[in-house]
Amino acid sequence: MEIVYVYVKKRSEFGRQCNFSDRPAELHVDILPDPSLAANFIDRDPCDVPIQCTQEMSEHEVSLLSTIHVPYGLKMLIKPGTMAPPVLSADVNPQEMEQTIRYRKKVEKDENYVNTILQLGSVSVTVKSVKFDRKVSSIFSWILSLFRDPNEVKRTATSLSWHPDGSQKLAVAYSSLEFQKVSKDMSYDSYIWDIEVSNKPEMTLKPVSPLVCLEYNPKDSHILVGGSYNGQIAYWDTRKGSQPVEMSTIEHSHRDPVYKVIWLQSKTGTDFFSASTDGQVLWWDIRKMSEPTERLVLDPSKKGKLDQALGAISLEFETTMPTKFMVGTEQGMVVSCNRKAKTPAEKIVCTYSGHHGPIYSLQRNPFFPKNFLTVGDWTARIWSEDIRESSIMWTKYQTAYLSDGCWSPVRPSVFFTVKMDGTLDVWDFLFKQNDPTLSIKVCDEALYSMRVQDNGRFLGCGSELGTTTLLEISSGLCTLQRNEKALATAMFERETKREKILEARHRELRLKERSRSEQSKEDETKETEGEESAEELVARAEREFYEMVEAEMKKREKDEKIEIDQVRNGVC
Repeated sequence: MEIVYVYVKKRSEFGRQCNFSDRPAELHVDILPDPSLAANFIDRDPCDVPIQCTQEMSEHEVSLLSTIHVPYGLKMLIKPGTMAPPVLSADVNPQEMEQTIRYRKKVEKDENYVNTILQLGSVSVTVKSVKFDRKVSSIFSWILSLFRDPNEVKRTATSLSWHPDGSQKLAVAYSSLEFQKVSKDMSYDSYIWDIEVSNKPEMTLKPVSPLVCLEYNPKDSHILVGGSYNGQIAYWDTRKGSQPVEMSTIEHSHRDPVYKVIWLQSKTGTDFFSASTDGQVLWWDIRKMSEPTERLVLDPSKKGKLDQALGAISLEFETTMPTKFMVGTEQGMVVSCNRKAKTPAEKIVCTYSGHHGPIYSLQRNPFFPKNFLTVGDWTARIWSEDIRESSIMWTKYQTAYLSDGCWSPVRPSVFFTVKMDGTLDVWDFLFKQNDPTLSIKVCDEALYSMRVQDNGRFLGCGSELGTTTLLEISSGLCTLQRNEKALATAMFERETKREKILEARHRELRLKERSRSEQSKEDETKETEGEESAEELVARAEREFYEMVEAEMKKREKDEKIEIDQVRNGVC
């Protein structure tokens, strides 16, 4: 959807093209000088003439102002005695109570009023649905601006970060995530955009390797930290220019692309940590970027082996839980960790399994930190910290792959997801559980990243071709509804209780199955103990054979001895 298109053209190229040709000079008018007019002028000496060294350009800007539509109620009246469509009464103001009561009494005195009401009884359901649809009509959004990658070789908008003060700026990281398909002409630059000016970026960030993730410092809006495709970490100070202030050394950096960086809640405001598919989580301080301050290997066996570590794709850190953090892996598992544990093995607390592919997004609910959202494969899942076997809520499998998602910062029951078919889905599980409340076809190419402004009003989506789309969400989706927290709490508690019951039942079935298998193993061992092995049978057969042969030989010797004795006695 084209919103703004910039035309850049030299002023000399406007209008009809001028064609020149050589021809003899012609004198049309000859005006001779009049010396008497010289008395009216004064010679200027010296004479200063300002000129510009650059080409003259023409620029024209158009600002599209968003219009807020406020719905006003109109009283709909139906002609008595007919089933005709309702007409509007222009004489009755629904805001004036006296006019409304006066007109109601007038209508009720009509002789056809009762018959008309009885005839309209079957339409009451339709009237309710009209009222319901009017409520739904307040849930919508529209596209405000498009921020396109200004380079010829387009790259994917892999990460978005809103400016912490006022949120009038949006930092976008650009990188190509296709393995070994990086063009030589591809730019490494990332940009900071002013949402009011979509023609050109406000500032350019120049890393040594394309940025995969980028994050503003919430305590100092001039500081940004980014993770590169080659595994290095760099930070910028917008007051010092486009070049990074300091970078991590290659030997102490990640070995794979850095997919996520998050600032920590600290007194200095200079600490952050990063995650990569090399299986490491590293903690950093921008005052000393030469090496990380701490390191954790995501080895599920808790032996600290890097070759067995799980590759990290997403990170989650809640400021109200300063010692806890969570990691989403490319194997489809969520690893819950505790930074302040005594040993590296104790830092990995538990794991949650439920996705069939990489977990691209992981975030705790801002209102209920014990519940967190994961986005991966074809589903989005909501988990409870107390249930490790399964998620408590999940969307049905979508036709397109999900690439990112996040919670609404102002509504506890609303979350957003983006898909590979260019669609943005808005989910409100208090309104619908099986289908999204709102689906928007943002663009034709795949969407890879998204980020919601802190006030929940604006939302940015980054696409595969580097186009960042800025959308404005209607007030119905970014305003806390009445009793929404209580309803969301009841929903989470109910689903958690249900999953606990199912988990206990599954555990009981597993114990029964285990006891059965152990009993069958014991029976098998008893049977094997009662039966002799093949070697024992052969040995016993040989022993019995030799015993029989020996017995036969002894018997023959005895018989021969008896015969000899008999012969001797007969001779005598």
